[in-house]
Amino acid sequence: MVILSRLLQFSSLSHVRYRYRWILRCTVLLFEGQGLLFLPPAVRRFSCYLLQVREWKNEGSKRYMCTGRPGWLTVSLRVGKYKKIHKNIMINLMDVLEVDSERQVVRVEPLVTMGQLTAHLNPMGWTIPVVPELDDLTVGGLIMGTGIESSSHIYGLFQHTCVAYELVLADGSLVRCSPTENSDLFYAVPWSCGTLGFLVAAEIKMIPAKKYIKIHYEPVRGLQKICEKFTEESKKKENSFVEGLVYSLEEAVIMTGVLTDEAEQSKINRIGNYYKPWFFKHVEKYLKADRTGIEYIPSRHYYHRHTRSIFWELQDIIPFGNNPIFRYLFGWMVPPKISLLKLTQGEAIRKLYEQHHVVQDMLVPMKSLEKSIQTFHVDLNVYPLWLCPFILPNNPGMVHPKGDEAELYVDIGAYGEPKRKQFEARASMRQMEKFVRSVHGFQMLYADCYMTREEFWDMFDGSLYHKLREQMNCKDAFPEVYDKICKAARH
Repeated sequence: MVILSRLLQFSSLSHVRYRYRWILRCTVLLFEGQGLLFLPPAVRRFSCYLLQVREWKNEGSKRYMCTGRPGWLTVSLRVGKYKKIHKNIMINLMDVLEVDSERQVVRVEPLVTMGQLTAHLNPMGWTIPVVPELDDLTVGGLIMGTGIESSSHIYGLFQHTCVAYELVLADGSLVRCSPTENSDLFYAVPWSCGTLGFLVAAEIKMIPAKKYIKIHYEPVRGLQKICEKFTEESKKKENSFVEGLVYSLEEAVIMTGVLTDEAEQSKINRIGNYYKPWFFKHVEKYLKADRTGIEYIPSRHYYHRHTRSIFWELQDIIPFGNNPIFRYLFGWMVPPKISLLKLTQGEAIRKLYEQHHVVQDMLVPMKSLEKSIQTFHVDLNVYPLWLCPFILPNNPGMVHPKGDEAELYVDIGAYGEPKRKQFEARASMRQMEKFVRSVHGFQMLYADCYMTREEFWDMFDGSLYHKLREQMNCKDAFPEVYDKICKAARH
């Protein structure tokens, strides 16, 4: 009877603990929340996210964590399957926190977009050195993934313009890192795709803004001449911007730009106005006319010159979108949000896109440019190709040159329907990835990745990344970066 009584007592106690566990949990969270009131302001601002991570720990750390932002909201064409099975940490941080004119630094939250940031800074006379083109690209995505712009031949990738990050780590702590403070973490964060911690703020360099970009358009014919001209202009520091659009294997327009406050009124082109021609079509006119040209584009129009046509992707969605009648009547309605396209995309359409559509950015050494364009032509045959140069410093982390010195690289962007006969997505892309590895290049991680785990870590340097994951006990908190970006993890 005594044993039975004790069993019933134990059973009842367990039942009470289970049934009313919310009382204990809420009490703990209440006192935790009250305690956070006495913490520094930076910690208080992000207390909600600290509490979510601590709750995950209290639950037994049974699942990996990821941000709770829906996959369809990201700019990547794919949606991560892992969102459905991981613990979603809701991080709704979308404010510009501080503009420090003395330090020439802007402090922002991770969901601040490029469109939002330029709209905030330009009226104050500032901009950031690298402004990736599309309006909806976020600071967090550009740090945890990567970002590039036609000014990157001077400033490097987006990550190289950042001076500090603030992260919530797997243990629920808030940490600031910079080149002089927690430097290993600072250099390991870019390209890690949120697998070392949750980014909650970043500090980015600012530079003085000017009213216009003076653009020089130059058509070039012959692949060798295209590569020589593009390399030559990319090495000139007096060029604030360098960009190339390759319209066929033998035809391209190379554009260079400088910042200026003065402009010839007759040559001002407000290319961002809704009724204007799509930028890549406008550039093509110089090629067809076989003439050079000079224009003055308002700075913010230039920074987002590819937004209205989503580079040239919109021509596959709205084939008549560049027609003057459509532009004047309905141009204000475009572009459709990439997130909306993903949200309304069915599985059948998604599979068709995978088999008949390519969206890839490959970063290769400038010395391999000619061979790379030839490889893109054979394996994909997608035009236009986007060329964007960038300097890659020899910093620690996943992406750096093979040698000890900084090296000039180029981003080759292929967006559209491959014209190669018998194109097969997996086989063709694996061939491309193999080539990029062979020249010590890198694949942007937003795109479809068909590499095996071994091939992935052959392309990227994982030494610092894996060391930190071990040190910071990330292995139970976050998946490895490969498991978030490989083709099997997305649909």
